[in-house]
Amino acid sequence: MRACAIAEAAGVRALAVVSSGFVGQARALARSLGIAGVWVSEYPGVIPIDPSDVLEQKVRAVLVPSLVAGLAARRDHGPPARPEPDLRSVAFAGTLDEVQDHFVDQGWSDGLPVVPPTLDRVRRFLEFTDRDPDEVLGVLRPGEREASVWTVAANGVMAGCRPEYMPVLVAVTEAVADPEFAVEDAGSTPGWEPLVILSGGLAKELGFNVGAGVMRVGRRANSTVGRFVRLLLRNVADLRIPPGDTDKASIGYSFNVALAEDDAVIDELGWEPFRVDRGFRRDQDVITVQSVVAISPPIYSSGARALDHMETIAYLLGTTCGPWSFTGVWFGRWHPLLVLGPAVARALAGDGWGKDDIRRYLFENVVLPARWFDRYARDVISSDVSLRDLVEKGEAPRRYAESEDPERLVPLLLREEWTGIVVAGDPGRNQSRAYINNHRQGAPVSKPVVLPRRWEELRGASG
Repeated sequence: MRACAIAEAAGVRALAVVSSGFVGQARALARSLGIAGVWVSEYPGVIPIDPSDVLEQKVRAVLVPSLVAGLAARRDHGPPARPEPDLRSVAFAGTLDEVQDHFVDQGWSDGLPVVPPTLDRVRRFLEFTDRDPDEVLGVLRPGEREASVWTVAANGVMAGCRPEYMPVLVAVTEAVADPEFAVEDAGSTPGWEPLVILSGGLAKELGFNVGAGVMRVGRRANSTVGRFVRLLLRNVADLRIPPGDTDKASIGYSFNVALAEDDAVIDELGWEPFRVDRGFRRDQDVITVQSVVAISPPIYSSGARALDHMETIAYLLGTTCGPWSFTGVWFGRWHPLLVLGPAVARALAGDGWGKDDIRRYLFENVVLPARWFDRYARDVISSDVSLRDLVEKGEAPRRYAESEDPERLVPLLLREEWTGIVVAGDPGRNQSRAYINNHRQGAPVSKPVVLPRRWEELRGASG
């Protein structure tokens, strides 16, 4: 659809070819791109799976007639958009059970019970921000809905957040609304999930878990802030699994817990916190949101030397990236996140290593045979695009085509500085984890958390 939008902007009439499973998503994306009238020709089936003779037969019998009809047809912009309700109106009245059923029927729920967003509850959240309730923080595709401060509060209520989380929710929404994050791609087939990372003293003040069980549900702050993002994507970005047809995750990746950094350990080690790595001051509270498409197995490492740990970490990070790293080379973005357990971080720091040393080692030692890049490109995009092709076009660094040997080892990490490092987890265990993002989709975006002027007074009143 993006190619169609470029063609239409140049004055060339475009027609889209889409396989059966993506027709609904294509039309939704077309509306968000301002080309709702583009003709969509449906290929019946899954293109990469069909044998050549079946592919040819379907193209002749189905696709070509549809494309011819599309060239002759008048523009069809479809039915008019359904008017949005007044944000301050009462959408439904009933018992708690009736509210739950109504929200599910309307598609406003993620399938779990929600806290009814009554006007009183929403207004309580709005007390914890100095922003105007009608201020628009961004417009989220493909739904093209405005994410206002009011809608943030309403979805925060539904997620079960406490009112004092509101400054965090606003920063999360600003990150998701940033074009760099590309929220419209959160419905792509890899099924990635947005991960929220909070770095700063506010994590302790609001009761975020940074220790044992850090990525488990169970602590209200981590659990509800993580759930808020999914409700935001559903109710504002309009990303919904079937029958909604805008979220096309082939096999979804359930992920609804926010991560918080252990500032106490960071201070002990003398390392810079994640927020400083992201370009902010140490005295700020910062939210980062990025995609996660894969999580490593538990990375247990041991030994007194940093290398004892890093060899294990590099191997398991690399096997988690695997051939999917070709998409990072293809799109020019790749941002793995390493969550180091405090004990492991202490061992590394004790041997004189800092974050830059860790990043450099991973950049130089996380590798894979080149043949996997070329093979997986065919599997995913049904195209014989090799690493050498990308290098010759200037779309990949020269180190990816230093020889013709298919077994040559090529790096999985594009830039040394693009590996994120957060210290969190059980201080009594030698475990770390790696989280892999989805190339340029859901690239990390960071925003400062801005507290209201009356923060201390409000916090005291909230208990």
